[in-house]
Amino acid sequence: MKMEPILLSVDSRGVATVTLNRAELHNALDHETIDLLIATLETLAEDSSVKVVILTGQGISFSAGHDMQWIQRLAEFSPAEIEREARLSSRLLSTLDNLPKPTIARVQGSAFGMSVGLVACCDLAIGVSEALFSFSEVKLGLIPAVAAPYVIRAIGQRAARRYFVTAERFNA
Repeated sequence: MKMEPILLSVDSRGVATVTLNRAELHNALDHETIDLLIATLETLAEDSSVKVVILTGQGISFSAGHDMQWIQRLAEFSPAEIEREARLSSRLLSTLDNLPKPTIARVQGSAFGMSVGLVACCDLAIGVSEALFSFSEVKLGLIPAVAAPYVIRAIGQRAARRYFVTAERFNA
């Protein structure tokens, strides 16, 4: 039986909790997960009974960012297919950033790569003291271009430039 990559619960107060549910992969994001997350957020945006949205992850990590196996498969894609996937990631961040409800990132573990962008798009971020953040994809020669505008707005240009280049880990 296949696990759902995104879980949604809405309590009686209108608090929706969206949980990244790929704990065995540190909640890494692939095409299916990104697509489902967009659909979930769009549904919540239209639901008048939902008052606030909490984004979190299952297990020890908030999210490892993009799924490295999926990233490796992208090498076989055409330029048009790669652009389509980049646009999908961009749409996810834009959807979260523009959600017409307050959003809270509940960071119960580390957030790397694209998932730092998810945290940056939320109105509030609450994390455990052990949580670490990093743009680890730069070690692979990939720049965090899609998340960059949101991260720069959240932590400032100087800090973003540093972390975008060094891939060093930082805390909240």
